[in-house]
Amino acid sequence: MGLKLMKRLIFLLAGVLFLFSYALADSNTAEQFEAVPAPPDIPDPLVSGQPIEPEITIIRREEAIFEEYRLNGRLYQIKVTPVVGKPYYLIDKDGDGLMETRRSTELYGDFVVPQWVLFSW
Repeated sequence: MGLKLMKRLIFLLAGVLFLFSYALADSNTAEQFEAVPAPPDIPDPLVSGQPIEPEITIIRREEAIFEEYRLNGRLYQIKVTPVVGKPYYLIDKDGDGLMETRRSTELYGDFVVPQWVLFSW
């Protein structure tokens, strides 16, 4: 019976030491972190007149209707609606001015993967 009591006492003592060391370590790490800075102010609304939506130029010809989509003066997409057949898009994927991708509305519908320019020079 003395051995069981001794094992329980050692187990209890080990648990107390573990909790004490955990609390001590937690208090030391709390001092290492700096206070969280205040959030930045919300920017003023856009007043410069810069367009947010794309400029669309519609060109009507005998064989098709071309809708050119520009943003900040750069052509990035052309929608071609032929007289006979289904409409399709010509897309500039890398911003070099060449329309290298052709996408059909029959295959993809209005599905467009969001894309953003992260770096340009």
